[in-house]
Amino acid sequence: MQDKDPLLTSSYDFHLSDELIATHPANPRDHAKLLVYDRKTDEIIHTYFYELEKYIPKNCALIFNDTKVIKARLYGKKPSGGKIELLINRPLDAYNVNVYIRGKIKTETEILFDENLSAKVIKLEYDGSRVVEFYQNSNKLRFEDLLPIINKIGHVPLPPYINREDNKSDEDEYQSVFAVNEGAVAAPTASLHFTDEQHKRVCQNHRHAYVTLHVGSGTFKPVDAEVITEHPMHSEYYDISDEAKEILDSDIPVLSVGTTSTRTIEFYAKHGKVQRGEANLFLHPHNKPSRVNHLLTNFHLPKSTLLMLVASFVGVDKTQELYAEAIKKKYRFYSYGDAMLIL
Repeated sequence: MQDKDPLLTSSYDFHLSDELIATHPANPRDHAKLLVYDRKTDEIIHTYFYELEKYIPKNCALIFNDTKVIKARLYGKKPSGGKIELLINRPLDAYNVNVYIRGKIKTETEILFDENLSAKVIKLEYDGSRVVEFYQNSNKLRFEDLLPIINKIGHVPLPPYINREDNKSDEDEYQSVFAVNEGAVAAPTASLHFTDEQHKRVCQNHRHAYVTLHVGSGTFKPVDAEVITEHPMHSEYYDISDEAKEILDSDIPVLSVGTTSTRTIEFYAKHGKVQRGEANLFLHPHNKPSRVNHLLTNFHLPKSTLLMLVASFVGVDKTQELYAEAIKKKYRFYSYGDAMLIL
């Protein structure tokens, strides 16, 4: 079989039947399946997430993403009464927020929500997103003042492929047990498998630290370009804690919990070790990780930057082989799906 070209987007395509797309998480969380792949021995092991600790190398440190998902999906109406769905993507500064709006809406239009909340469209961006300002009772809101309001009236921003309305249980299930810093509109999904008990156990037995990457909706955007390096990578706010910096500046092997932690760590390592700012790193087989040694991750969408990130660790052919094995064994895919550990 001819090797796939790692620079072609078509090399990252695969077919997945709808029955393997997880619409709800495993219950309990840690009963998701876990595929363990050891690069040194080329061995694949099929197990369950509650067995994770057996496979974590003894001398490595774990880095978690402690971002917290906000209720970023809002339902409102135009002054004319027409219904509007708005998805917050990310704050641009204290007052301006980048959003996606379903439906036609012009600049300067005001959108009305419950709790006397409104949004005014300031600008249309080249990618179809909008910039808005939020108001309550005609007072312009800073983003941090908006958060408690949308926590009351907003909805959990489940990914589009889950294809159902959010419910009360998603408020807990689409959130890691160690989420503290509000700002993400998508969950760092590898983290969702940890129960409180397992997280505490792992942290007692291994050095660990936290980074924050506020995951934006761009994480779901497929690569449309024929050549992957022509894809414009989205940018997300990150913050490296002092404890994480100490680990990353040492030579301790690192197990990164999730693609979001990995992007954060590698951006830090490759861009002058700056502790906070905007990260837009695209990892793929021609831009491999330099600091992360082991990766814990879920199974990702075809032709996605996340799948290309996995290939940056094991190559595109091995990635396709591992995914074919997971499909054969009926692993569940995407945000609420099963996990893979790359050693």
